[in-house]
Amino acid sequence: MNGGYINPPAEKRQFRDPYADWWDKQERRNYGEPVHEDNDILGMFSPEEYTHFKPGKGALLLGTFVATVLGLCAAVYPYYPDKPSAPRAFPGGLDIELGGEGTLHATSEEDR
Repeated sequence: MNGGYINPPAEKRQFRDPYADWWDKQERRNYGEPVHEDNDILGMFSPEEYTHFKPGKGALLLGTFVATVLGLCAAVYPYYPDKPSAPRAFPGGLDIELGGEGTLHATSEEDR
């Protein structure tokens, strides 16, 4: 006890009855009710506790999603084009443009 202060049991306000006749309806508190020392964690403005489903079902849903995305990628991969449909052809090729024989080099023969 902190100097005789009565610390009530830890109960998240989110789980209190929202339709009860509270003095402070937003925080779900009555006037004069002692506040828990961890009120910042247990109050209405703390992060909401996730109770929609259990962790096992969440892992199952996540695994199903990952398997579906990877399955879709595996199904699309064989049909996905990895090159243009019609490759470009240049008259005489691109030998000179790409630095082949007969190009003017930026450095002299001695520097190479």
